[in-house]
Amino acid sequence: MRDVRKIAGGVATFAACAALLAACSSRQVKLPRSSPYYHGAQLFADHCRGCHTLDIVNAQGSATKVRDRERTNGPNFNVRKEQVSQILFAIRNGGFSGAIMPENIVVGTDAQAVARFLARYSGLKAASTSGGAPAGPSQGSGAPGGPP
Repeated sequence: MRDVRKIAGGVATFAACAALLAACSSRQVKLPRSSPYYHGAQLFADHCRGCHTLDIVNAQGSATKVRDRERTNGPNFNVRKEQVSQILFAIRNGGFSGAIMPENIVVGTDAQAVARFLARYSGLKAASTSGGAPAGPSQGSGAPGGPP
């Protein structure tokens, strides 16, 4: 009888741990799995969240104060809007400066998925310009389609 209780206790512990892990991973990406952007969101969370901030994937990698910045802090995509072509340029070339971000951190269809996701969800908290559109990338990014 003790063996049955030990086994039942082990199974219950395993189930509880599995449920906790599932809950943690589901909170990471705040999109339904059925979303056409889910795969890109998951890839962004897996590969980009350490250096970039974006609420929809619970990413907090950017510094919030200039004094707190580290060399690895990337753009805060809550407030910085990017287009697919700019994102693909950054993915392929290690960001816009080529200094920190690894080149080709994702490739092929995965890079396309990240670019579509980020183009859709970046800049949602950007300050409005006089035209009412979200603010674009910072000056001097050198990205295709962006300011020189």
